[in-house]
Amino acid sequence: MVTASQTLRDIIGLGHRPPLLKDSALILIDVQNTYRKGLMQLSGVDQAIQEAQKLLSKARKLNIPVIHIQHDAGIGSPYDITADIGAIAHEVAPIAGEKIIIKNYPNAFVQTALDSELAGLGIKNIVLAGFMTHMCVNSTAHGGFNLGYSSTIVASATAIRPLMSANGKILTADEVHHGALASSRDMYAVVVDDVSGIH
Repeated sequence: MVTASQTLRDIIGLGHRPPLLKDSALILIDVQNTYRKGLMQLSGVDQAIQEAQKLLSKARKLNIPVIHIQHDAGIGSPYDITADIGAIAHEVAPIAGEKIIIKNYPNAFVQTALDSELAGLGIKNIVLAGFMTHMCVNSTAHGGFNLGYSSTIVASATAIRPLMSANGKILTADEVHHGALASSRDMYAVVVDDVSGIH
């Protein structure tokens, strides 16, 4: 029988209690049409977008800062922000007053204004949702931790695709998803199962 190790967060006393949403900024990472069809389609993507929409609704009711991150990999790519494929999903489309930050790397803090934007708002707690769990969501959580932010990832509002491990084993989307979240939960972020875990 496998026994889970104590998390590094527990060992150093950070714990797993998410900050209140009213004291946070919501960062929606790459919730783009990129992931709805074709080469980059994710398992459970539509359900994850619905969860992100619920989270966004809660944030708007509290009138907290909302920042939309949009990945740009250039014209003709699945992340072409000049085309419908790279557009932000209509369910979470930005409204007036919500910032859009374009990024070119998995970590949304790298070579963007995200850190300065949050600093200007006096925000240290960030709630993360979007795509993909193991890539840009985890990278941003890790990057935020290294800059002194307290990150919370909403698991139900993220999604992923099956991947092959180095030994040739195919990992299901669920296996990759839960493994990625567990690795961030060990140190870099609080992880909540769904939107009901954010208050």
